[in-house]
Amino acid sequence: MSRKMDVPFDEEYKPLIINASDGDSGRILERLQQDSSLRIHDEIKSQIGDLIKLRNPHRKYSADELGEAIIGFFGSQSPEKYGNWVYYPWRNCLVHLLPKDEFVSVRTIRNKHKITDEEQRTLETKKIGVIGLSVGQSVALTLALERGCGELRLADFDTLELSNLNRIRTGVYNIGIKKSILVAREIAEIDPYLNIVLYNEGIHEGNMDDFFRRDGQLDLLIEECDSLEMKIKSRVKAKELKIPVIMDTSDRGMIDVERFDLEPDRPIFHGMLSKFGEESQLLENLDENRNQLLMSILDFEKLSERAKFSIGEMGKSITTWPQLASSVVMGGAMVAYFAKNILCAQTSYSGRMYVDLDELLIAEHESKN
Repeated sequence: MSRKMDVPFDEEYKPLIINASDGDSGRILERLQQDSSLRIHDEIKSQIGDLIKLRNPHRKYSADELGEAIIGFFGSQSPEKYGNWVYYPWRNCLVHLLPKDEFVSVRTIRNKHKITDEEQRTLETKKIGVIGLSVGQSVALTLALERGCGELRLADFDTLELSNLNRIRTGVYNIGIKKSILVAREIAEIDPYLNIVLYNEGIHEGNMDDFFRRDGQLDLLIEECDSLEMKIKSRVKAKELKIPVIMDTSDRGMIDVERFDLEPDRPIFHGMLSKFGEESQLLENLDENRNQLLMSILDFEKLSERAKFSIGEMGKSITTWPQLASSVVMGGAMVAYFAKNILCAQTSYSGRMYVDLDELLIAEHESKN
């Protein structure tokens, strides 16, 4: 048993993985099952059926043939003793799953050929850090769904508010719980074997080195935070360690890629802040240059007209930068796409690009008139 059973509810995010064939597992399961409200979900035979079909792609099984193959797979072994039982304390739910390697093979089988076996093995070795879990939630979940890495380090100090629910996919029952906990729980419910490391107080001077280097250096940083100071600090650190950085702003489908791994002397933000002095001095004059720095990072003239209008309304009719779920979800998909291509060495691209759906729609309309 690898975790304490007395973790406060709003801090729970790690499932308890119990080896079904281990001699001690019976006592652990018995202890859990003493709770009459425990929900038990055992579909191990269905998963074995998927595994059998995966291993025999040229054969079409009838329902009876597959049933016989499943019985033959277990032989004299009890199905209850196969694989792992996974306990999700925040749901008080016990789920019977395949062992890790078989689970991953079956869960990612629909990736096959879109992501090659070699690429999937490469991605399994990669560590990705995500700072900021509003837009970052969509990024992290997409990476988890595709199993685009072997470890995710998630950092955010904030808790869920009602106003976040226009773009963060979760329920109203989670208001007040830390965003990092919510994302980690959802990923664990998709794949309990994916390694998740949380920084529930966000990134600061005291833990930044740990975030970037803990048990092996990050292979990629995805920066989606609101703090201008952290945007600069995280890039300076990534540049120092030659770690590539991706950012999405959820406006006009903008994706920003900085390949510090290939271009260690590349200026942060592609030199957009060079007029404010050396990179080491940017934070010294942050307060007096804050608005100008932010407008330079956003490249104000290239923002959508509605985004420009919104900036003028901050502190008047709105309190912060507006974001739509459609843009956030699209950004999560695009960031995950670029992450895969960077980590599998399929692109050397560095710079900014826009996938502006409004422009595409206008161009399509004009082409027909």
